Amino acid sequence: MTKQEAEQLLETFIENENLRHHCRMVAAAMTAYAQKLDKNDQETHEWYLAGLLHDLDWEKHPDAHPNYALAEVFPKFGLPVSVTEAIRAHAPERTGKKPETEIERYLFACDELSGFMHAVSLMRPEGFVGMKTSSVTKKMKDKRFAANVSRDDIRQGADLIQTELGVHILFLAEVFAKS
Repeated sequence: MTKQEAEQLLETFIENENLRHHCRMVAAAMTAYAQKLDKNDQETHEWYLAGLLHDLDWEKHPDAHPNYALAEVFPKFGLPVSVTEAIRAHAPERTGKKPETEIERYLFACDELSGFMHAVSLMRPEGFVGMKTSSVTKKMKDKRFAANVSRDDIRQGADLIQTELGVHILFLAEVFAKS
């Protein structure tokens, strides 16, 4: 699947622009990490696809997410197994699949944190530019702020990629500031 085909799939299945934006943010995060880890072009493309398509069925099938897309949508497009398994592993409480491979661990690590950081960026006039770890961690303590984002998943994600949470936050802030 090309980037253009993946983007078209996103446009077809997701009407909510905020959710599309989230998927694009996660795709940018995954691409940046793939490049940082010196993945080849094919692997980097797979990381991009996993990020872009991970919430494809969230809007129309929230109770079946991501199982609906895994069973009903992705088989029609011949996505690489690494991509579909990463998408499966980003929601272990729904699928029973825990993140094990590198792409699975990074998708899990980037998903919740990307959404949370976007919420923080909306509170700052400069958005992601110059965002500090403390800007994010301070908001994480406020359970009312972005209440639907799992702080436990954010912490677990940093552990899964064996990176300090602050380092992970700063890396993503730089990625998002350039996007």
